Amino acid sequence: MLDEQAKKTMLRKIPHGIYVCGVRDEAGEDVNAFTASWVMQGSFKPPLVVNCVNRESGSHAMIEASGVFALTVLEAGQKDLAAQFFKPRRRVGNKFEDIEFYLGEATGCPILPDSLGYVECKVVGSIVHGDHTVFVGEVIGAGIHREGEALTLESTGWNYGG
Repeated sequence: MLDEQAKKTMLRKIPHGIYVCGVRDEAGEDVNAFTASWVMQGSFKPPLVVNCVNRESGSHAMIEASGVFALTVLEAGQKDLAAQFFKPRRRVGNKFEDIEFYLGEATGCPILPDSLGYVECKVVGSIVHGDHTVFVGEVIGAGIHREGEALTLESTGWNYGG
């Protein structure tokens, strides 16, 4: 029998970075972003990123429709910036109202310049199982804004997992 508390405790010990995942609709007329933590590199050749996205989110539908996403890598200490993208757009409205961003050349997805940098990805596969979809994205664009240490979930004191 599964020990629920042990499961929750141990799954929360898996280290995660904190990213802002920029998305757009199929036509490229509407953009959104959300705080992502279930992200990892999946392959060297071709360069792949795995991004797990809640299936009930509006951003999930945008990734499915457009087939692209961009991950902005936040710097340690940017917890407040990450928090601005945590709540659903349907509850908070335009998340970019007071946040500077630009559209990536490869995907047209929003990228935050006040960050370490970014990767832009084209979805090349997905697995739907459970409450999140595992999107596999091939890196088709990347850039560095500055040097620094990446923001991690553990450093924020937040829990997302278990």
